[in-house]
Amino acid sequence: MGDLEIRAAVADDVPAIVAMLADDPLGAQRESPDDLTPYLTALERLSADPNQRLVVAAREGKVVGTLQLTIIPGLSRRGATRSIIEGVRIHADERGSGLGTRLIEWAIEESRNLECQLVQLTSDKTRADAHRFYERLGFTASHTGFKLPL
Repeated sequence: MGDLEIRAAVADDVPAIVAMLADDPLGAQRESPDDLTPYLTALERLSADPNQRLVVAAREGKVVGTLQLTIIPGLSRRGATRSIIEGVRIHADERGSGLGTRLIEWAIEESRNLECQLVQLTSDKTRADAHRFYERLGFTASHTGFKLPL
């Protein structure tokens, strides 16, 4: 699979990240690669927040994957800290290569290092392949999620 670096995202990575976010039927409806301004603003906010990790997987200088890891201190579960994995995307050329597994394993290990007691994620109901992928990694579909657009 070649040398892979998982590192914090920087502004120069934003075009590649947005391209991956937009590269599927759902993302194509939500993302706007033609105007990177809101994404760059979001990266500044994320980078300033110690409970956020927006990372990229890069191979030979090319961004080939991304995810966001959010750390949430909590009161429930006896004061447990949890992490949420969000925005997982793998470049089309890399799908099926094991890169997604490596990224999720990185997020789980980072969560352990940050003393989280639980890792959770959501996945759109239409992403059956993603659901099988997460289940193979040990995640269980234990809850029903709800969203309210504002």
